[in-house]
Amino acid sequence: MADQADEGRAGPSRARSRLIIALDVDTPAEAEGIVTELGDAAGFYKIGHQLAFNGGLELGRALAQSGLSVFLDMKLLDIDNTVEKGVANIARMGFSMLTVHAYPKAMRAAVKAAEGSGLTLLGVTVLTSMDAGDLAEAGYAATPRDLVLARAAQARDAGMGGIVCSPEEAHAVRAIIGPQMALVTPGIRPAGSDQGDQKRIATPGDALKAGASHLVVGRPITAAPDRRAAALSILHEMNAAL
Repeated sequence: MADQADEGRAGPSRARSRLIIALDVDTPAEAEGIVTELGDAAGFYKIGHQLAFNGGLELGRALAQSGLSVFLDMKLLDIDNTVEKGVANIARMGFSMLTVHAYPKAMRAAVKAAEGSGLTLLGVTVLTSMDAGDLAEAGYAATPRDLVLARAAQARDAGMGGIVCSPEEAHAVRAIIGPQMALVTPGIRPAGSDQGDQKRIATPGDALKAGASHLVVGRPITAAPDRRAAALSILHEMNAAL
């Protein structure tokens, strides 16, 4: 358990609003346990498919109503009308961020639906679990970097609020999207931690120095023996980089 001095530094730190904890667990009860344990060491949480389809949407609404920020990671992609109607409903739920696959038509439909809502739309470029071999298997001739940069430019032109990409491409993406758009990087692994199924990764400090505005961290915190201590350690590294 962190001491009182650590707790005081964690709450108001600039890093706290930039650290997004991935609640990649099976049940709302597990997620609530993580939120409770982290306390004021975290203020931003991600809900993806694993939790969303077992009560996670309701939990996300409750977290948002309690004053926490919630990133809904749904990676939407469908025909324009379906994306537009889905985003319009999500925009009324109080979430802070939502992911859409960075296909131009889908992004334009999402932007239209979210206009004036305060919901930040993030274009997903290339998943951090994918490398050049994975893209080739899926039928893409481009390298991960080339595809990320192309989709970043399309997201910027569509009026999206930000981009999701790996830390490896963050610096180049920041040059394309400019200083105002959010740049969210998963694949964050503190030095010495297990890489897991991620292939394009970086430490928290390196990702921020490369231009990331927000870092998504899951297992290095949620699977740690002392989650709060793990979160505080990452916050301190982020603060040093900022």
